[in-house]
Amino acid sequence: MSVEISNLSFSYGDRLIIDKINFVVEDGQLISVLGPNGVGKSTLFRCILGLLKDYKGKIYLGGKDIKKLSTCEMAKLIAYIPQSHYPSFNYSVFDMVLMGTAVQVSSISSPGKKQIELVNKALDKMGIHHLHDRGYMQISGGERQLVLLARALVQEAKILILDEPTSNLDFGNQIKVMTQIKNLAKEGYTIIQSTHNPDQTFLFSDKIIAMKDGRIIKYGKPDDIISNDLIQSLYGIDVEIQNLYDDKIRVCIPCEAI
Repeated sequence: MSVEISNLSFSYGDRLIIDKINFVVEDGQLISVLGPNGVGKSTLFRCILGLLKDYKGKIYLGGKDIKKLSTCEMAKLIAYIPQSHYPSFNYSVFDMVLMGTAVQVSSISSPGKKQIELVNKALDKMGIHHLHDRGYMQISGGERQLVLLARALVQEAKILILDEPTSNLDFGNQIKVMTQIKNLAKEGYTIIQSTHNPDQTFLFSDKIIAMKDGRIIKYGKPDDIISNDLIQSLYGIDVEIQNLYDDKIRVCIPCEAI
């Protein structure tokens, strides 16, 4: 399901946060939004999710203008996976994932056989079914992110928005989570994530959106647009792009470390 952003701008009072942004994400693409803190990435996501209403421009999900969609209709199209989540109670992993089926159940009904099957299937897909009865607050950060991904899957939305999904994870869990995210894109999910890690975009992203001062300054395939000039512009450091394994993998090495 495609995401189309057309001439999108947003301001908090007189402060312009997003300035005339345009891009399209097609079915099955994994797009990474790269840029330092404070450039408008979170505001962009909040607009796409329909949490901010007073924007200028158009946002289409699957060709539908989100301003014409109800909250329930939005929930059937798009799901959000936060950077971290701390529930008020130590729910079981099963119950945390089951919460994602709320959009399918009326306010006077309880989850039924279909919802339970969706949860078990999602836990299997993420490789965490063995955590079924564990308390969510008692598992690792990487496992929690996989639980949140499973919860998004049972929502049955085909567009996923992820806010720095690996920022608080160790290296091993970063790879596990990003591999699952990439697999979902291969299955046809449309995925937009924010990140500060250019090396991660080389490995997993189909395209990147580089943001600075509320604008898109570069948009395209990582191999085509990530350069020392771009990283210097975004983060104020010089890097050297190294090609590894016959140019199959690229990495950014800070010049100060060479």
